[in-house]
Amino acid sequence: MARLDPTQGKQLGWTFTRHLAGVIPLLLAALILAVATAAPTASASAARSEAVARGGKLQPRVPRVSLSVPKEVAAEARALARGTITPTLRRGRVLLEVREKLGWVRLAGAKARTRKFHIPFVLVGGARKIRIRAVLLKHRHRIAKSSPRVIRVKPGADSKAKGAAGPAPLSYWGAWIGNQLTGVQPPWDMSAVSKFEQMLGKPLSILEFSSPFADCSKAPCYFYEFPTKSMESVRQHGAIPLLSWASQSTGNLHPTDFQLSDLIGGAYDSYIRKFAEAAKAWGHPYFLRFDWEMNGPWFGWGEGANGNLPGEFILAWRHVHDIFTSVGATNATWVWCPYVHGSASLASFYPGSAYVDWTCLDGYNWGTNPAAAYGWNSFNKLYSTAYQQITETVAPDKPMMLGELAASEYGGSKAAWIREMFEALRNEYQSVRGLVWFEKAGNGEDWLLESSESALNAFATGVQESRWASNVFSGLETSPIPPP
Repeated sequence: MARLDPTQGKQLGWTFTRHLAGVIPLLLAALILAVATAAPTASASAARSEAVARGGKLQPRVPRVSLSVPKEVAAEARALARGTITPTLRRGRVLLEVREKLGWVRLAGAKARTRKFHIPFVLVGGARKIRIRAVLLKHRHRIAKSSPRVIRVKPGADSKAKGAAGPAPLSYWGAWIGNQLTGVQPPWDMSAVSKFEQMLGKPLSILEFSSPFADCSKAPCYFYEFPTKSMESVRQHGAIPLLSWASQSTGNLHPTDFQLSDLIGGAYDSYIRKFAEAAKAWGHPYFLRFDWEMNGPWFGWGEGANGNLPGEFILAWRHVHDIFTSVGATNATWVWCPYVHGSASLASFYPGSAYVDWTCLDGYNWGTNPAAAYGWNSFNKLYSTAYQQITETVAPDKPMMLGELAASEYGGSKAAWIREMFEALRNEYQSVRGLVWFEKAGNGEDWLLESSESALNAFATGVQESRWASNVFSGLETSPIPPP
Protein backbone atom coordinates (compact mmCIF):
# COMPACT_ATOMS: atom_id res chain seq x y z
CA MET A 1 0.00 0.00 0.00
CA ALA A 2 1.47 3.32 -1.06
CA ARG A 3 1.90 6.01 1.57
CA LEU A 4 1.00 9.68 1.04
CA ASP A 5 3.99 11.90 0.99
CA PRO A 6 3.62 14.80 3.52
CA THR A 7 4.71 17.25 0.89
CA GLN A 8 2.02 16.01 -1.46
CA GLY A 9 -0.56 16.39 1.35
CA LYS A 10 0.35 19.99 1.89
CA GLN A 11 0.13 20.65 -1.83
CA LEU A 12 -3.30 18.99 -2.07
CA GLY A 13 -4.59 20.92 0.95
CA TRP A 14 -3.44 24.18 -0.53
CA THR A 15 -5.02 23.39 -3.87
CA PHE A 16 -8.37 22.44 -2.25
CA THR A 17 -8.43 25.61 -0.14
CA ARG A 18 -7.70 27.74 -3.18
CA HIS A 19 -10.49 26.10 -5.20
CA LEU A 20 -12.95 26.39 -2.32
CA ALA A 21 -12.25 30.10 -2.02
CA GLY A 22 -13.24 30.52 -5.66
CA VAL A 23 -16.46 28.50 -5.30
CA ILE A 24 -17.81 30.22 -2.16
CA PRO A 25 -18.83 33.49 -3.90
CA LEU A 26 -20.70 31.45 -6.52
CA LEU A 27 -22.54 29.51 -3.82
CA LEU A 28 -23.51 32.71 -2.03
CA ALA A 29 -24.84 34.24 -5.25
CA ALA A 30 -26.91 31.13 -5.98
CA LEU A 31 -28.32 31.17 -2.46
CA ILE A 32 -29.38 34.83 -2.74
CA LEU A 33 -31.05 34.15 -6.10
CA ALA A 34 -32.91 31.16 -4.68
CA VAL A 35 -34.26 33.21 -1.78
CA ALA A 36 -35.35 36.01 -4.10
CA THR A 37 -37.23 33.72 -6.47
CA ALA A 38 -38.76 31.72 -3.66
CA ALA A 39 -40.47 34.75 -2.12
CA PRO A 40 -43.17 35.19 -4.81
CA THR A 41 -43.74 31.46 -4.87
CA ALA A 42 -44.32 31.51 -1.14
CA SER A 43 -46.71 34.46 -1.53
CA ALA A 44 -48.59 32.73 -4.32
CA SER A 45 -48.77 29.59 -2.21
CA ALA A 46 -50.13 31.60 0.69
CA ALA A 47 -52.70 33.26 -1.53
CA ARG A 48 -53.70 29.89 -2.93
CA SER A 49 -54.02 28.48 0.57
CA GLU A 50 -56.14 31.44 1.58
CA ALA A 51 -58.43 30.99 -1.43
CA VAL A 52 -58.82 27.31 -0.68
CA ALA A 53 -59.50 28.10 2.97
CA ARG A 54 -62.35 30.37 1.84
CA GLY A 55 -63.77 27.56 -0.25
CA GLY A 56 -63.10 29.45 -3.48
CA LYS A 57 -60.78 29.41 -6.42
CA LEU A 58 -58.27 31.85 -7.69
CA GLN A 59 -59.93 34.45 -9.86
CA PRO A 60 -58.36 36.78 -12.42
CA ARG A 61 -58.31 40.43 -11.65
CA VAL A 62 -61.75 41.97 -12.23
CA PRO A 63 -61.58 44.64 -14.96
CA ARG A 64 -62.56 48.20 -14.19
CA VAL A 65 -64.34 50.48 -16.66
CA SER A 66 -64.25 54.25 -16.61
CA LEU A 67 -66.47 56.47 -18.76
CA SER A 68 -66.29 60.08 -19.87
CA VAL A 69 -69.13 61.77 -21.78
CA PRO A 70 -70.07 65.36 -22.58
CA LYS A 71 -72.10 67.07 -19.88
CA GLU A 72 -74.47 68.42 -22.53
CA VAL A 73 -75.40 67.25 -26.05
CA ALA A 74 -77.89 68.38 -28.65
CA ALA A 75 -80.69 65.99 -29.57
CA GLU A 76 -80.05 64.10 -32.81
CA ALA A 77 -76.46 65.36 -32.90
CA ARG A 78 -73.49 63.00 -32.94
CA ALA A 79 -71.58 62.79 -29.64
CA LEU A 80 -68.63 60.72 -28.45
CA ALA A 81 -68.15 58.63 -25.33
CA ARG A 82 -64.61 57.83 -24.18
CA GLY A 83 -63.32 55.45 -21.58
CA THR A 84 -60.66 53.05 -20.39
CA ILE A 85 -60.52 49.39 -19.40
CA THR A 86 -58.07 48.23 -16.72
CA PRO A 87 -56.44 45.82 -17.26
CA THR A 88 -56.60 45.69 -21.05
CA LEU A 89 -59.14 43.21 -22.42
CA ARG A 90 -57.96 41.74 -25.70
CA ARG A 91 -61.37 40.46 -26.75
CA GLY A 92 -64.73 41.79 -25.70
CA ARG A 93 -67.28 44.52 -26.30
CA VAL A 94 -68.26 47.74 -24.62
CA LEU A 95 -71.92 48.77 -24.65
CA LEU A 96 -73.32 52.19 -23.91
CA GLU A 97 -76.62 51.98 -22.05
CA VAL A 98 -79.12 54.67 -21.09
CA ARG A 99 -81.61 54.51 -18.26
CA GLU A 100 -85.24 54.33 -19.40
CA LYS A 101 -88.45 53.68 -17.49
CA LEU A 102 -88.20 49.93 -18.07
CA GLY A 103 -84.53 49.76 -17.09
CA TRP A 104 -81.17 50.09 -18.79
CA VAL A 105 -81.39 49.85 -22.58
CA ARG A 106 -78.67 49.66 -25.20
CA LEU A 107 -77.65 52.81 -27.04
CA ALA A 108 -74.48 51.90 -28.95
CA GLY A 109 -71.43 49.64 -28.75
CA ALA A 110 -67.92 48.88 -29.95
CA LYS A 111 -65.31 46.13 -29.78
CA ALA A 112 -62.86 46.24 -26.88
CA ARG A 113 -59.37 45.45 -28.16
CA THR A 114 -57.24 48.07 -26.46
CA ARG A 115 -57.18 49.82 -23.11
CA LYS A 116 -59.12 52.81 -24.46
CA PHE A 117 -62.45 52.89 -26.28
CA HIS A 118 -64.35 55.55 -28.24
CA ILE A 119 -68.06 55.08 -29.02
CA PRO A 120 -70.11 57.55 -31.09
CA PHE A 121 -73.77 57.88 -30.13
CA VAL A 122 -76.88 59.92 -30.87
CA LEU A 123 -79.62 60.85 -28.40
CA VAL A 124 -83.13 61.60 -29.62
CA GLY A 125 -86.20 63.11 -28.03
CA GLY A 126 -86.88 66.33 -26.19
CA ALA A 127 -84.91 68.26 -23.60
CA ARG A 128 -84.20 66.19 -20.50
CA LYS A 129 -81.48 64.68 -18.35
CA ILE A 130 -80.42 61.09 -18.89
CA ARG A 131 -78.09 58.65 -17.17
CA ILE A 132 -75.61 56.71 -19.26
CA ARG A 133 -73.09 53.98 -18.42
CA ALA A 134 -70.57 51.67 -20.11
CA VAL A 135 -70.85 47.89 -19.75
CA LEU A 136 -68.01 45.50 -20.52
CA LEU A 137 -68.93 42.17 -22.12
CA LYS A 138 -66.82 39.08 -22.64
CA HIS A 139 -68.32 36.05 -24.38
CA ARG A 140 -71.69 37.86 -24.07
CA HIS A 141 -71.40 37.97 -20.28
CA ARG A 142 -71.38 41.27 -18.40
CA ILE A 143 -68.20 41.38 -16.38
CA ALA A 144 -67.90 45.05 -15.41
CA LYS A 145 -69.66 48.39 -15.70
CA SER A 146 -68.80 52.02 -15.14
CA SER A 147 -70.46 54.41 -12.77
CA PRO A 148 -73.42 56.20 -14.42
CA ARG A 149 -72.83 59.63 -15.90
CA VAL A 150 -75.48 62.33 -16.38
CA ILE A 151 -75.98 64.10 -19.71
CA ARG A 152 -78.29 67.01 -20.29
CA VAL A 153 -80.01 66.71 -23.67
CA LYS A 154 -80.99 69.99 -25.26
CA PRO A 155 -83.05 70.55 -28.43
CA GLY A 156 -81.05 70.37 -31.64
CA ALA A 157 -80.22 73.53 -33.54
CA ASP A 158 -82.61 72.55 -36.34
CA SER A 159 -85.27 70.90 -34.19
CA LYS A 160 -87.85 73.59 -34.93
CA ALA A 161 -87.44 73.12 -38.66
CA LYS A 162 -87.54 69.35 -38.40
CA GLY A 163 -90.52 69.46 -36.08
CA ALA A 164 -92.63 71.64 -38.37
CA ALA A 165 -94.95 68.70 -39.11
CA GLY A 166 -95.38 68.01 -35.39
CA PRO A 167 -93.75 65.40 -33.17
CA ALA A 168 -93.48 61.87 -34.53
CA PRO A 169 -96.49 59.87 -33.30
CA LEU A 170 -96.22 56.80 -31.08
CA SER A 171 -95.81 53.70 -33.22
CA TYR A 172 -95.40 49.92 -33.05
CA TRP A 173 -92.15 48.23 -34.00
CA GLY A 174 -91.00 44.65 -34.32
CA ALA A 175 -89.56 41.98 -36.57
CA TRP A 176 -90.16 38.83 -38.54
CA ILE A 177 -87.43 36.68 -36.95
CA GLY A 178 -85.89 33.55 -38.48
CA ASN A 179 -84.29 30.52 -36.87
CA GLN A 180 -80.73 31.89 -36.74
CA LEU A 181 -80.86 32.82 -33.05
CA THR A 182 -82.01 29.57 -31.44
CA GLY A 183 -82.57 27.10 -34.29
CA VAL A 184 -86.34 27.61 -34.17
CA GLN A 185 -88.10 30.76 -35.25
CA PRO A 186 -90.64 32.50 -33.05
CA PRO A 187 -93.40 32.32 -31.99
CA TRP A 188 -92.66 28.59 -31.78
CA ASP A 189 -89.60 29.48 -29.69
CA MET A 190 -90.11 32.77 -27.89
CA SER A 191 -86.57 32.67 -26.47
CA ALA A 192 -85.49 33.85 -29.94
CA VAL A 193 -87.48 37.03 -29.32
CA SER A 194 -85.68 37.53 -26.02
CA LYS A 195 -82.30 37.17 -27.73
CA PHE A 196 -83.33 39.62 -30.44
CA GLU A 197 -84.47 42.13 -27.83
CA GLN A 198 -81.22 41.71 -25.91
CA MET A 199 -79.27 42.63 -29.05
CA LEU A 200 -81.29 45.82 -29.46
CA GLY A 201 -81.83 46.71 -25.82
CA LYS A 202 -85.58 47.20 -26.16
CA PRO A 203 -88.64 44.91 -26.19
CA LEU A 204 -90.65 44.81 -29.42
CA SER A 205 -94.39 45.48 -29.73
CA ILE A 206 -95.14 43.49 -32.93
CA LEU A 207 -94.06 39.96 -33.84
CA GLU A 208 -94.72 38.80 -37.39
CA PHE A 209 -94.94 35.21 -38.59
CA SER A 210 -96.67 33.43 -41.45
CA SER A 211 -98.81 30.47 -42.40
CA PRO A 212 -100.06 29.13 -45.74
CA PHE A 213 -103.49 27.60 -46.15
CA ALA A 214 -102.11 24.08 -46.49
CA ASP A 215 -99.23 21.66 -46.90
CA CYS A 216 -99.76 19.63 -50.05
CA SER A 217 -96.38 17.88 -50.15
CA LYS A 218 -98.35 14.64 -49.97
CA ALA A 219 -101.95 13.68 -50.56
CA PRO A 220 -104.30 14.58 -49.08
CA CYS A 221 -103.36 18.17 -48.30
CA TYR A 222 -103.06 19.12 -44.64
CA PHE A 223 -104.79 22.45 -43.85
CA TYR A 224 -103.25 24.53 -41.08
CA GLU A 225 -105.46 25.50 -38.16
CA PHE A 226 -105.61 28.92 -36.58
CA PRO A 227 -102.40 29.15 -34.47
CA THR A 228 -104.07 29.76 -31.10
CA LYS A 229 -101.10 28.68 -28.97
CA SER A 230 -98.65 30.82 -30.94
CA MET A 231 -100.95 33.81 -30.79
CA GLU A 232 -101.22 33.48 -27.03
CA SER A 233 -97.42 33.21 -26.66
CA VAL A 234 -96.96 36.52 -28.46
CA ARG A 235 -99.72 38.18 -26.45
CA GLN A 236 -98.27 36.98 -23.14
CA HIS A 237 -94.98 38.56 -24.18
CA GLY A 238 -96.80 41.89 -24.38
CA ALA A 239 -96.53 42.14 -28.17
CA ILE A 240 -99.22 42.09 -30.87
CA PRO A 241 -99.28 39.12 -33.29
CA LEU A 242 -99.00 39.96 -36.99
CA LEU A 243 -100.06 36.88 -38.98
CA SER A 244 -99.20 36.86 -42.68
CA TRP A 245 -101.74 34.39 -44.05
CA ALA A 246 -101.26 33.12 -47.61
CA SER A 247 -103.87 31.47 -49.86
CA GLN A 248 -101.39 28.88 -51.11
CA SER A 249 -99.90 25.55 -50.15
CA THR A 250 -96.34 24.40 -49.58
CA GLY A 251 -95.03 21.49 -51.62
CA ASN A 252 -97.93 21.81 -54.04
CA LEU A 253 -97.44 20.06 -57.39
CA HIS A 254 -100.55 21.78 -58.78
CA PRO A 255 -100.46 25.49 -57.82
CA THR A 256 -103.51 26.16 -59.97
CA ASP A 257 -105.52 24.54 -57.18
CA PHE A 258 -105.04 27.83 -55.29
CA GLN A 259 -106.00 30.41 -57.90
CA LEU A 260 -107.90 33.53 -56.85
CA SER A 261 -110.90 32.21 -58.77
CA ASP A 262 -110.94 29.20 -56.42
CA LEU A 263 -111.34 31.50 -53.40
CA ILE A 264 -114.02 33.54 -55.16
CA GLY A 265 -115.88 30.39 -56.15
CA GLY A 266 -116.00 29.04 -52.59
CA ALA A 267 -113.58 26.10 -52.97
CA TYR A 268 -112.05 26.80 -49.54
CA ASP A 269 -115.01 28.29 -47.70
CA SER A 270 -115.28 25.50 -45.16
CA TYR A 271 -111.59 25.79 -44.25
CA ILE A 272 -111.70 29.60 -44.06
CA ARG A 273 -114.82 29.46 -41.90
CA LYS A 274 -113.23 26.98 -39.49
CA PHE A 275 -110.09 29.16 -39.30
CA ALA A 276 -112.21 32.26 -38.60
CA GLU A 277 -114.24 30.50 -35.92
CA ALA A 278 -111.03 29.49 -34.11
CA ALA A 279 -109.83 33.10 -34.33
CA LYS A 280 -113.10 34.24 -32.77
CA ALA A 281 -112.77 31.62 -30.03
CA TRP A 282 -109.31 32.94 -29.11
CA GLY A 283 -110.95 36.33 -28.91
CA HIS A 284 -108.01 38.75 -28.75
CA PRO A 285 -106.89 41.39 -31.29
CA TYR A 286 -104.28 40.56 -33.91
CA PHE A 287 -103.10 41.89 -37.27
CA LEU A 288 -104.06 39.74 -40.29
CA ARG A 289 -101.91 40.51 -43.34
CA PHE A 290 -103.69 38.50 -46.02
CA ASP A 291 -102.09 37.71 -49.43
CA TRP A 292 -99.47 40.47 -49.34
CA GLU A 293 -97.52 41.90 -52.32
CA MET A 294 -100.42 41.10 -54.61
CA ASN A 295 -99.21 43.67 -57.14
CA GLY A 296 -96.18 41.54 -58.07
CA PRO A 297 -95.97 38.26 -60.00
CA TRP A 298 -93.82 36.31 -57.52
CA PHE A 299 -96.64 34.85 -55.39
CA GLY A 300 -99.38 32.54 -56.62
CA TRP A 301 -102.12 34.98 -55.59
CA GLY A 302 -100.64 37.88 -57.55
CA GLU A 303 -102.67 39.21 -60.46
CA GLY A 304 -100.96 38.14 -63.66
CA ALA A 305 -99.54 35.02 -61.94
CA ASN A 306 -100.95 31.51 -61.74
CA GLY A 307 -103.71 32.27 -64.25
CA ASN A 308 -105.21 35.07 -62.09
CA LEU A 309 -107.12 37.81 -63.89
CA PRO A 310 -107.31 41.58 -63.28
CA GLY A 311 -109.85 42.47 -60.63
CA GLU A 312 -109.86 39.02 -59.00
CA PHE A 313 -107.72 39.99 -56.05
CA ILE A 314 -110.30 42.48 -54.74
CA LEU A 315 -113.09 39.93 -55.12
CA ALA A 316 -111.08 37.22 -53.35
CA TRP A 317 -110.15 39.55 -50.46
CA ARG A 318 -113.74 40.63 -49.95
CA HIS A 319 -114.95 37.03 -50.06
CA VAL A 320 -112.56 35.92 -47.30
CA HIS A 321 -113.30 39.05 -45.25
CA ASP A 322 -117.04 38.42 -45.51
CA ILE A 323 -116.64 34.90 -44.10
CA PHE A 324 -114.82 36.29 -41.05
CA THR A 325 -117.56 38.88 -40.57
CA SER A 326 -120.30 36.25 -40.93
CA VAL A 327 -118.94 34.17 -38.01
CA GLY A 328 -118.22 37.20 -35.84
CA ALA A 329 -114.41 37.01 -36.04
CA THR A 330 -114.04 40.75 -35.66
CA ASN A 331 -110.83 40.51 -33.63
CA ALA A 332 -108.84 40.40 -36.91
CA THR A 333 -107.37 43.74 -37.99
CA TRP A 334 -107.07 43.52 -41.79
CA VAL A 335 -103.76 44.74 -43.23
CA TRP A 336 -103.56 45.39 -46.98
CA CYS A 337 -99.91 45.28 -48.05
CA PRO A 338 -98.65 45.82 -51.63
CA TYR A 339 -94.97 45.98 -52.60
CA VAL A 340 -93.35 49.37 -53.17
CA HIS A 341 -92.63 48.45 -56.79
CA GLY A 342 -94.98 46.69 -59.15
CA SER A 343 -98.19 47.90 -60.66
CA ALA A 344 -98.23 51.63 -61.32
CA SER A 345 -101.75 51.93 -59.90
CA LEU A 346 -102.21 50.50 -56.42
CA ALA A 347 -105.87 51.57 -56.43
CA SER A 348 -106.70 48.68 -58.76
CA PHE A 349 -105.83 46.26 -55.92
CA TYR A 350 -107.51 48.09 -53.03
CA PRO A 351 -110.54 46.18 -51.65
CA GLY A 352 -112.13 49.32 -50.22
CA SER A 353 -112.26 51.20 -46.93
CA ALA A 354 -114.86 48.87 -45.41
CA TYR A 355 -112.57 45.86 -45.99
CA VAL A 356 -109.23 47.31 -44.86
CA ASP A 357 -108.18 48.52 -41.39
CA TRP A 358 -104.49 49.30 -41.98
CA THR A 359 -102.53 49.87 -45.17
CA CYS A 360 -98.99 48.57 -45.50
CA LEU A 361 -95.93 48.56 -47.73
CA ASP A 362 -93.10 46.05 -48.22
CA GLY A 363 -89.75 47.09 -49.66
CA TYR A 364 -86.12 45.91 -49.72
CA ASN A 365 -82.87 47.63 -50.59
CA TRP A 366 -81.13 44.72 -52.33
CA GLY A 367 -78.03 46.74 -53.19
CA THR A 368 -75.46 44.87 -55.24
CA ASN A 369 -75.89 41.58 -53.38
CA PRO A 370 -75.02 38.80 -55.86
CA ALA A 371 -78.16 36.97 -54.70
CA ALA A 372 -80.25 39.60 -56.51
CA ALA A 373 -78.34 42.71 -57.57
CA TYR A 374 -81.24 45.09 -58.16
CA GLY A 375 -79.14 48.10 -57.19
CA TRP A 376 -78.73 50.33 -54.17
CA ASN A 377 -81.82 52.36 -53.30
CA SER A 378 -82.26 54.86 -50.50
CA PHE A 379 -85.26 54.52 -48.21
CA ASN A 380 -86.97 57.49 -49.87
CA LYS A 381 -86.34 56.18 -53.35
CA LEU A 382 -87.95 52.88 -52.38
CA TYR A 383 -90.95 54.14 -50.45
CA SER A 384 -91.85 57.72 -51.29
CA THR A 385 -93.89 57.16 -54.49
CA ALA A 386 -96.01 54.29 -53.15
CA TYR A 387 -96.41 56.04 -49.79
CA GLN A 388 -97.72 59.21 -51.41
CA GLN A 389 -100.07 57.24 -53.66
CA ILE A 390 -101.66 55.43 -50.72
CA THR A 391 -101.76 58.26 -48.18
CA GLU A 392 -102.93 60.92 -50.63
CA THR A 393 -105.24 58.97 -52.96
CA VAL A 394 -105.93 55.30 -52.22
CA ALA A 395 -106.53 55.30 -48.44
CA PRO A 396 -105.68 58.65 -46.84
CA ASP A 397 -107.71 57.88 -43.70
CA LYS A 398 -105.91 54.62 -42.79
CA PRO A 399 -102.84 54.13 -40.59
CA MET A 400 -99.93 52.42 -42.33
CA MET A 401 -97.28 49.91 -41.32
CA LEU A 402 -94.15 48.68 -43.08
CA GLY A 403 -94.72 44.92 -43.13
CA GLU A 404 -91.35 43.79 -44.49
CA LEU A 405 -88.31 46.03 -44.52
CA ALA A 406 -84.58 45.36 -44.83
CA ALA A 407 -81.35 46.50 -46.50
CA SER A 408 -78.20 44.83 -47.75
CA GLU A 409 -74.58 45.47 -46.81
CA TYR A 410 -73.62 45.34 -50.51
CA GLY A 411 -73.33 48.58 -52.45
CA GLY A 412 -73.40 51.09 -49.61
CA SER A 413 -73.54 51.61 -45.85
CA LYS A 414 -76.35 49.60 -44.28
CA ALA A 415 -75.91 51.51 -41.03
CA ALA A 416 -76.29 54.87 -42.79
CA TRP A 417 -79.35 53.55 -44.65
CA ILE A 418 -80.97 52.59 -41.34
CA ARG A 419 -80.21 55.98 -39.79
CA GLU A 420 -81.70 57.75 -42.82
CA MET A 421 -84.76 55.48 -42.58
CA PHE A 422 -85.46 56.48 -38.99
CA GLU A 423 -84.96 60.14 -39.81
CA ALA A 424 -87.32 59.92 -42.77
CA LEU A 425 -89.96 58.10 -40.73
CA ARG A 426 -89.68 60.76 -38.05
CA ASN A 427 -90.00 63.75 -40.37
CA GLU A 428 -91.70 62.73 -43.62
CA TYR A 429 -93.78 59.56 -43.09
CA GLN A 430 -96.24 60.58 -40.39
CA SER A 431 -98.84 57.98 -41.46
CA VAL A 432 -96.45 55.09 -40.74
CA ARG A 433 -97.45 53.78 -37.31
CA GLY A 434 -95.79 50.37 -37.45
CA LEU A 435 -92.39 49.05 -38.54
CA VAL A 436 -91.38 45.40 -39.01
CA TRP A 437 -87.78 44.48 -39.89
CA PHE A 438 -87.30 41.28 -41.91
CA GLU A 439 -84.83 39.51 -39.61
CA LYS A 440 -84.39 36.32 -41.63
CA ALA A 441 -81.47 34.87 -43.57
CA GLY A 442 -81.23 32.54 -46.53
CA ASN A 443 -80.42 32.27 -50.23
CA GLY A 444 -77.39 34.52 -49.87
CA GLU A 445 -79.43 37.44 -48.51
CA ASP A 446 -77.94 39.57 -45.75
CA TRP A 447 -81.01 41.16 -44.20
CA LEU A 448 -80.04 40.37 -40.59
CA LEU A 449 -79.37 43.42 -38.43
CA GLU A 450 -76.38 41.60 -36.97
CA SER A 451 -74.75 41.44 -40.42
CA SER A 452 -72.51 44.20 -39.03
CA GLU A 453 -72.07 45.84 -35.66
CA SER A 454 -72.62 49.27 -37.20
CA ALA A 455 -75.99 48.22 -38.67
CA LEU A 456 -77.09 46.67 -35.38
CA ASN A 457 -76.08 49.79 -33.44
CA ALA A 458 -77.87 52.06 -35.92
CA PHE A 459 -81.15 50.17 -35.55
CA ALA A 460 -80.75 49.86 -31.77
CA THR A 461 -80.24 53.61 -31.55
CA GLY A 462 -83.27 54.27 -33.74
CA VAL A 463 -85.75 52.23 -31.74
CA GLN A 464 -84.62 53.80 -28.46
CA GLU A 465 -86.59 56.86 -29.49
CA SER A 466 -89.63 57.10 -27.25
CA ARG A 467 -92.02 57.03 -30.22
CA TRP A 468 -91.38 53.29 -30.71
CA ALA A 469 -93.60 51.40 -28.28
CA SER A 470 -92.40 48.46 -26.17
CA ASN A 471 -94.20 45.25 -25.19
CA VAL A 472 -97.03 46.73 -23.13
CA PHE A 473 -99.98 45.29 -25.05
CA SER A 474 -100.79 42.02 -23.26
CA GLY A 475 -104.09 43.59 -22.16
CA LEU A 476 -105.07 45.01 -25.57
CA GLU A 477 -108.73 44.29 -26.33
CA THR A 478 -109.63 46.87 -29.00
CA SER A 479 -110.46 45.75 -32.55
CA PRO A 480 -109.61 46.94 -35.10
CA ILE A 481 -106.27 47.65 -33.44
CA PRO A 482 -105.67 51.41 -33.27
CA PRO A 483 -102.28 53.08 -33.50
CA PRO A 484 -100.66 53.25 -30.04
